[in-house]
Amino acid sequence: MKREDIRNIAIIAHVDHGKTTLVDCLLRQSGIFRANQVVEERVMDSNDLERERGITILSKNTAINYNGVKINIIDTPGHADFGGEVERVLKMVNGVILVVDAFEGPMPQTKFVLRKALELALPVIVCINKIDRPEADPERVIDEVLELLIELDASEEQLDCPFVYASAKAGTAILELSDSPQNMKPLLDTILEYIPAPEGDENAGTQVLISTIDYNEYVGRIGVGKVDNGVIKVGQDAVIVNYHNPDQTKKVKISKLYEFDGLKRNEVTSATVGSIVAISGIDDLHIGDTICSPDSPKAIPFQKISEPTLSMNFVVNDSPLAGREGKWVTSRHLRERLFRELNTDVSLRVEETDTTEAFKVSGRGELHLSILIETMRREGYEFAVSKAQVIYKTGEHGEKLEPMERAIVDVPEEFAGTVIEKLSGRKGELLGMSTAAGGYTRLEFSIPARGLIGYRGEFMTDTKGNGILNTIFDDYAPYKGDIAFRKQGSLIAFEAGESVAYGLHIAQDRGTLFIGPGEQVYAGMVVGQSGKGEDIELNVCKRKQLTNTRSSAADEALRLTPPKILSLEQALEFIDNDELLEVTPKSLRIRKKILDSTLRKRANR
Repeated sequence: MKREDIRNIAIIAHVDHGKTTLVDCLLRQSGIFRANQVVEERVMDSNDLERERGITILSKNTAINYNGVKINIIDTPGHADFGGEVERVLKMVNGVILVVDAFEGPMPQTKFVLRKALELALPVIVCINKIDRPEADPERVIDEVLELLIELDASEEQLDCPFVYASAKAGTAILELSDSPQNMKPLLDTILEYIPAPEGDENAGTQVLISTIDYNEYVGRIGVGKVDNGVIKVGQDAVIVNYHNPDQTKKVKISKLYEFDGLKRNEVTSATVGSIVAISGIDDLHIGDTICSPDSPKAIPFQKISEPTLSMNFVVNDSPLAGREGKWVTSRHLRERLFRELNTDVSLRVEETDTTEAFKVSGRGELHLSILIETMRREGYEFAVSKAQVIYKTGEHGEKLEPMERAIVDVPEEFAGTVIEKLSGRKGELLGMSTAAGGYTRLEFSIPARGLIGYRGEFMTDTKGNGILNTIFDDYAPYKGDIAFRKQGSLIAFEAGESVAYGLHIAQDRGTLFIGPGEQVYAGMVVGQSGKGEDIELNVCKRKQLTNTRSSAADEALRLTPPKILSLEQALEFIDNDELLEVTPKSLRIRKKILDSTLRKRANR
């Protein structure tokens, strides 16, 4: 049977090309909100971190009704670090809208998400967004998209895809560049016309593939997936099977069923072929599981999620200031929270280590791990993390392989030389150089993943904030040799107490300080970056000795240079192998792993 009253689509694109804004605009124009309702910008980015950073981290489901057809829309992340989200939601849909910026054109992540869609033989609608940008060049971008489709071996039908030109911000779409824009109707019409209706056998046994897991403290785990065959009803008995683990089956009962409508989930009693549903009340539900009828349990194939490339240790905080600011501080709390994250994040791995105080956490990139750290910190957790390390593999002949990244850099011409020099020093290999739009130079590098750790901050400084750096995992390749990272050492406090202006004034001549007066410090805490290549210990709690005699110049106000306050990403980039970053809800402190000065010197020897 064909469900002509449903269309299931995913919106895919490179980061910042306007996916979430496009979904916003479709929701507004479909009458989901009341006329006088106050609606936030990018309403789909529901989590605080998504709103602050302007990026989508988790894929979201929504649905709109247009001309009697229910269109289920999935908004996906654009960042390479959250590629695991994109890979699996494509199993729920019958077509995709590829959003491409009318100025930037296809970028590395565009290629990644488009390749995944083409591999699943999904029809593609190309939406060229931001056509109202002053420097937009839609004609050039059309050619670039077609070249990309050819490069990715698209079929004849996929090459013959419709193009729609839009300004999601203005809420308009047109089919020809000469048309005058009115609303989003042309895009919605194209979806109904070009995206096939879902098909399946409603008389067969139930089959629902779980593609996303949501988690709610009251309801527990919520599985989201598409009904491929049969009917699913509340109260029915079912069996969970997994394609990659065929021997294990588990009997369950469907207790609650929801369908999406706008931003709400509506409870329903049953759903049939083509519907995207949310199922709650099953504790042990995982991504990739298929919910089937007990009489014919047959798992739906599901691709393995890409492996993590970076890892860091999450350690119980044992600094002298531990437990003062956090609510959850023990190893039991830390363990529970990290394993709970696995419920919803498929690309993450958490492993126990030989000590109960530390856990090895592996993810897809720096951003992936820093978002987890920031989320936990806001929830009241207190812990320490080590420097990020890449995950090596061993080749067929016993050689050491490391993850390589493809980096695309767009910079104004005058900074190109500096960027080439810096990335070459980090074992990057320049693959190509071309002139991009707007007087920019586009550089393409193949570079080890570890070569990019800690580079973004430096890149923004080198290009005066004008550069754009995009990276995507390429493949494993033989080890490229050692890279010298930090040229400077650390300034280390050698006694506990409160930092004082007098002590800081003496210390600031030795390098750049990270703290100001009146802050709690302890022995072994890193208070700044040394100007030299070695670590320097100093006393920032030193007070001025008062004497009977005073000279007129002795009491002049001490001038302190404002400290350099590091963000979470900058601190993760700064720490060295013998250091930890102490993370609490209120503070970020860098410290040496071994706090005692004598023991530290012994260990270094």
